[in-house]
Amino acid sequence: MTRTPRIPLRPLARILEARAKGENPDVIERENLRQRHDEMRDRARLRAEGRLLVLAGLFLCAFLVVGGRMAMLSASEASEPRAQAPGARIAMARADIVDRNGRVLATNLATHALYAQPPMMVDPERAARELARIFPDLDPKDLLKDFTGPRKFLWIKRKISPEQRQAVHDIGEPGLLFGPREMRLYPNGRLAAHVLGGASFGKEGVNAAEVIGVAGIERRFDAYLRDPANGSTPLMLSIDLSVQAAVERVLAGGMRMMNAKGATAVLMDVHTGEVISMASLPDFDPNDRPHPLTQGDRGDDPLFNRAVQGQYEMGSVFKVFAAAQALELGLVNPSTPIDTKGPLRWGKFSIRDFHDYGPHLSVTDVIVKSSNIGTARMAKQIGANRQRDFLGRLGLLEPTPVELTEAPGAKPTRRTRPVANACCAPRSRPPCATCCARWWCAAPPVSAKLPAMRWAARPAPPTSRVRRGAITTKR
Repeated sequence: MTRTPRIPLRPLARILEARAKGENPDVIERENLRQRHDEMRDRARLRAEGRLLVLAGLFLCAFLVVGGRMAMLSASEASEPRAQAPGARIAMARADIVDRNGRVLATNLATHALYAQPPMMVDPERAARELARIFPDLDPKDLLKDFTGPRKFLWIKRKISPEQRQAVHDIGEPGLLFGPREMRLYPNGRLAAHVLGGASFGKEGVNAAEVIGVAGIERRFDAYLRDPANGSTPLMLSIDLSVQAAVERVLAGGMRMMNAKGATAVLMDVHTGEVISMASLPDFDPNDRPHPLTQGDRGDDPLFNRAVQGQYEMGSVFKVFAAAQALELGLVNPSTPIDTKGPLRWGKFSIRDFHDYGPHLSVTDVIVKSSNIGTARMAKQIGANRQRDFLGRLGLLEPTPVELTEAPGAKPTRRTRPVANACCAPRSRPPCATCCARWWCAAPPVSAKLPAMRWAARPAPPTSRVRRGAITTKR
């Protein structure tokens, strides 16, 4: 930038010339001073105009940004503000559970949770009163105490329905916010409740909550169901929903007719060991899973699975194994007469039949009439060592492998004292119902192990997205 040379206020040449002409030299100085002031004013005005132009440009850019943002917000869908919290991302995905025919047993449903941020509330008293009206189980006094206390965040409801969400939204309280959730839904209600078990929330955030299994299949296969790689592949069980419904209906009718405290039934495929149906009454709704009983009889708890947790006297179940082993060893044949005169003394115990069947019965009639004395005579012929080895080869002295979280605690036999043979079998620890069902899967010859109970489904149809052979028991 070229700078104009500064003119002196009293140039010597002009001063000498003015004095020679008799003029006043001060006039020259005033004129030069005026010109200098005019130049300074012009430069100051130009600087001010430049600054104003820059400032106007900045304001224009700011108004364009604000206007563009307002246009984007007006064109977007309204949503609740979400609080951001540090930490690992919470995985909400959980695979469905289906029966052997692909019918849904458990799935996910999108819903919302309700939480409050008291510092953002405008009218806490009204909010507490309206929430108590929408949710009758909430106490308005407790809510008001929480809203006016030092807390900055609190959960109000983990799961709410669309109608409840709309009612809370209509309150118009900015401190009441919603968080997205996926809840576990069991569309068949109580059907197969003890098999499925149930699910609940694990780690929670305002934007997400993980769903974890708490019992039954949901807990046993929790890792598979929560694996994001299996999100679109349902877990197929061997359960048949139609058969399960029929079994529970018949079982409930028998329970009412006998005025029984509880009932259980297990239906298996004798060739594969697959569980087609497992029912335990009384049951519960896994959509609203109750809390476990902390007092009283454990059998009164609807969460108690009588099929895998209950213990029952073996009774006449063992008679078929004594007869089968005697037949396999060649000690008897179906027509061999067995001495049934009683009572039979064994140590300090007396073994009797329910009726007097006469002095002799064939092996066939021993089983048909369920003779205690006849079975004990065959067991004595077999001997304790051979019988124990036989039962061990059948797997009857090992825990029954059932793919339920509750099952590992149920063992078929746990002797409290040495057992000589089947005559004393009722003195051992009673087995669970699944053990008994598994035992009856045997068919002569019975020298091989019984099939393990499992929830393995049949191969899915070619067009199905269900993973084939999803659940198998390690044997």
